[in-house]
Amino acid sequence: MGVATPDELFKAGRFAEADRGYAKILAKDPDDARANAQRGYIALLSNQFADAERFLAKAVSLAPADLFSKRQLADCYVRQDRFAQAVPLLRAAGIEGYAKQYESVTGTPNEVRGSRRTRIPFTTLNPGPTIEASVNGIESGTFGLDTGAPLALTMETAEKAGLRAVSTSKGRNPQEVFTIYHGIVDSLRMGGIELRNVPAVWHNAEMPHALGVGQPEGVIGTTVFYHFLTTLDFANRALVLRRKTAAQLRAFRAEARRAGAERLPLWLADTHMPHTLGSINGYGPRVVGLDTGVEGAIQVGTDEKTAKRAGLKVDYDRPVTLGGADETFPFVAPEAGLGRAVSRNAYGVAIRRSGLDDRIGFETIGNFSQEFFKTFTVTFDYVEMNLYITGS
Repeated sequence: MGVATPDELFKAGRFAEADRGYAKILAKDPDDARANAQRGYIALLSNQFADAERFLAKAVSLAPADLFSKRQLADCYVRQDRFAQAVPLLRAAGIEGYAKQYESVTGTPNEVRGSRRTRIPFTTLNPGPTIEASVNGIESGTFGLDTGAPLALTMETAEKAGLRAVSTSKGRNPQEVFTIYHGIVDSLRMGGIELRNVPAVWHNAEMPHALGVGQPEGVIGTTVFYHFLTTLDFANRALVLRRKTAAQLRAFRAEARRAGAERLPLWLADTHMPHTLGSINGYGPRVVGLDTGVEGAIQVGTDEKTAKRAGLKVDYDRPVTLGGADETFPFVAPEAGLGRAVSRNAYGVAIRRSGLDDRIGFETIGNFSQEFFKTFTVTFDYVEMNLYITGS
């Protein structure tokens, strides 16, 4: 077998090795557009903004038709709340809805006010965790927590909060195509912390909720979480938000060491999709997604190809419906884990084919959802890009 190319290493999620390969290409040809683009994307996955900006900007200048790199460079600016620099790139990439949204911000984007640290109890845990939060000062309501989402509201919440749509786009789920409205929330209050001038979307598609219970006011996701050192404490039923100060980070890391927390790498792709390393039935460790908002009692989801590689016994006689997706089949994995955090006899589903890997450009072996985490405490450190997990 020959030596893997940088593209092959990247696709397999071996990002550091791939980056070294692209660096060798650039040492010979500094104007290689593909190598610049890939080094920039790898840097962005780890929030290494200076390197991401440098390589992606050069890639875009060398290959103006590279829309993917334009989107990644725009995301590099958005993650730093440098919206004005993201707008022309989004517009050039044909993402007008978000371009208009970001250029409509008049104050400091995502300005953090209030406490240095706040702990907000979960109001429910099933089917997913919820907290009490308030938008634009209206009476507090129930909001779901979903690492695979932005800040998204129902139409009713947007109307009560007096939000104005500055643009629209189209969204889709397995059941329908729907209109997404884009605007700016003046104030999002969560416990003792307030976030101001927050980009948000709202739509009339149904949000996950328990049977017999009304849907939540909205969903708070990773585009909010990455502005904090964010802990989803499933084990003790609370969301903990800490400001990303040096003192808060030091204090947390000392706590994590005392608790014997497992520290894993953290990558962020597709604007709000966190990833780390995980294994399914001994297959791995390889890159996995961390979308906690998957509906149903699903601990881990994968595709049919990975299920076969992991030696899973997929029950093709009992297809299941997962958000309206077709050709989805259940299995029980003897174990699924993120480092030492392991779930035995984990319930999961295998999908014939998932399109996520096509969108992000690298392979994942699955997704770990909230059902997996319900006995764990997980913290997302978007400064040094580490995932901490404790519990059993």
